[in-house]
Amino acid sequence: MPSPVLKLARATEPAWVEAATANLELVLLDHAHCEKKAAGAALRLLFQYPQHGFLQRPIAELAREELLHFERVLGLLEARKIDYRSLSPALYGARLQAEVRREEPRRAIDQLLVAGLIEARSCERMKLLAEAIAEPALSEFYSGLLAAEARHHRLYVELAGQLAGPDGVAPRLEELAAREATFFGDPAAPVRFHS
Repeated sequence: MPSPVLKLARATEPAWVEAATANLELVLLDHAHCEKKAAGAALRLLFQYPQHGFLQRPIAELAREELLHFERVLGLLEARKIDYRSLSPALYGARLQAEVRREEPRRAIDQLLVAGLIEARSCERMKLLAEAIAEPALSEFYSGLLAAEARHHRLYVELAGQLAGPDGVAPRLEELAAREATFFGDPAAPVRFHS
């Protein structure tokens, strides 16, 4: 079933929750990488689009918040004696980026919408983890991130709307969400936050 609030075309399957809770060390490690990538993606937008002054402050604030989340996940890893290390890249982000149109201003619009979809999927999965994890502190950690992830999703969609107008965003967001919904379901893929 789709999520209308988060603009997702497909809900995460229960099998992902089972795999994630059975592999929490890997999920936490991947979560740290996701937060760092989210901060990097926001910073790239700042450098790519200095001509769009309306993006600068909100995206800078978002990038700073993503780095704070990265630091918090690093703290969880340290507390659990999990070494922060490289992971083989998941295909999710690359597949979404492949959907970005190349000509401007469509490229900027799509980049914002792709970032918004990633935030939406993160929010949805954090909620699922918060509900499924038996450990109260970790469950509360994920519950505590939900508002920020939902706010990031809304911000990216609203900023895309400032570039395209509301009528230009809704159909494209629906198209991208439909594509995003097809990127899951490979049982052989290692469990990741976006797998």
